[in-house]
Amino acid sequence: MNTSEAVVDADWEYRRLQLPPGVSRRAAATQLSIHAEFAGWELSTVRLYSDGSRRVWLRRKRRPAEVGYLAS
Repeated sequence: MNTSEAVVDADWEYRRLQLPPGVSRRAAATQLSIHAEFAGWELSTVRLYSDGSRRVWLRRKRRPAEVGYLAS
């Protein structure tokens, strides 16, 4: 499984995954479930290509940046 860097817009953060042709539907669903449960991603789009590979876009709501203050 290949991953790319996240793309960020105003409200959402997107990540693309490339699943190779040999990955079964069940294994793909398991991998996507792990991303959803532990990292907060949800499925945005899936494209299935004629060679059997899949390109998956995941998304999640952007979290506001945490600002740290130094005490003097």
